[in-house]
Amino acid sequence: MNDPVQMLIDAGAIPQLPFDEASRYRGVGLALLAQPGGEPPIAYVKRRFIAQRRDIAIAAEVMVHAGDRPDNLAARTLGDPLLYWRVADANAVADAADLTSTPGARVLIPQPV
Repeated sequence: MNDPVQMLIDAGAIPQLPFDEASRYRGVGLALLAQPGGEPPIAYVKRRFIAQRRDIAIAAEVMVHAGDRPDNLAARTLGDPLLYWRVADANAVADAADLTSTPGARVLIPQPV
């Protein structure tokens, strides 16, 4: 076997599932980028595809308050601050900070999974 990432996983140096249960990258594969001139390959996380907004079940719509942050919004509505990325996906924003940048704005909250 010549796959250095797999060898590290097999040796226990890299966890089999490198991402936390709540991570947006959970279930996304790892890959290697070959380098020229015999240099060691570079490991990277493959692309994560976001579901279309129409395919994300919405549980509620909430109003943003002054001082809100994406992690606090996720903690208040989904029970886990690390799930801010699910709220961002449901609102089709690339930068989660955009969720709470305008007090009074309405934000869609996805159904818990």
